[in-house]
Amino acid sequence: MSRARGRQRGAALLLAMLILTLVATLAAGMAWQQTRAVQIEAAERASVQAQWILDASLDWARLILREDGRTGSIDHLGEPWATPLAEARLSSFLAADRDNTDSGGPEAFISGAISDAQAKYNLRNLIDSNGKISQVELKALQRLCEAAGVPTDTPARLAQGLALAWAGESGDERSDVPLAPKRVADLAWLGLDPATVARLAPFVTLLPTSTPVNANTAPREVLIAAIDGLDLGSAERLVQTRQRSPFDSLEAVKALLPQGVVAPVASRLSVSSSYFEVHGRLRLEERIVEEESLVERRGADKGRDVVTLRRERHPLYVPQQ
Repeated sequence: MSRARGRQRGAALLLAMLILTLVATLAAGMAWQQTRAVQIEAAERASVQAQWILDASLDWARLILREDGRTGSIDHLGEPWATPLAEARLSSFLAADRDNTDSGGPEAFISGAISDAQAKYNLRNLIDSNGKISQVELKALQRLCEAAGVPTDTPARLAQGLALAWAGESGDERSDVPLAPKRVADLAWLGLDPATVARLAPFVTLLPTSTPVNANTAPREVLIAAIDGLDLGSAERLVQTRQRSPFDSLEAVKALLPQGVVAPVASRLSVSSSYFEVHGRLRLEERIVEEESLVERRGADKGRDVVTLRRERHPLYVPQQ
């Protein structure tokens, strides 16, 4: 009898241990699922918050550009839109509103900048309305590449690749047609190596239509491309002159050009811009999200409307410690 009772007690103890293990496993699984659900909810909430804040910052940038277009006819680097916003606590922007408070809220910091897209050479200019390579613009890109230290075969490769790519968008179904690039980083699709794309990035852009270069915002390398015959020293003098007093007309630029330099036409050089790039960065607790937008200022007075043409948002991530 004692042996039988001992076996029964052992079996009961083993069963109790199995039940305890099962309960502990189920409890751990439920706790993990609950923790995971909380993490997912927090991530979704942070993503929505980031979207709202960046939407508001883009609207604010559009408002600045709209008001600038209404109050002035030229665009230069001394205007409010050209002053970058250093990283600041979001609550500082709400301090004027007594109903807003950051007590108990997340730590949010925002920074950003507006840059003139027409300060760069627009690769769209390379191809004319008939889909042909413009020899005048090809020479302009060659001058830019020489000033930027880019391989000499780059202009021809770019022009041929863009002509094929944009012809493909028009219905050319040839198998060798490359994808049409939308951003400068996409120029790698045309066979350019990463180092060449990186060197070109500060000086070129891809806009929806052909555009002139803004003489008030372009770096000297881009001015050399836009003004045939301009050397690096003369381009630097133009940059220094506009820092003291921005050009108010194309004639003011022409008056400072050395003898022998071909006077630029309005289709290649101007003192105002319609396209701008808006860069925003949000740091929300331990997460960071960045966004780049291309906007166009439209209307006869360029202040009627500012339209967002493209938005590119980088996903939330936790910075490496």
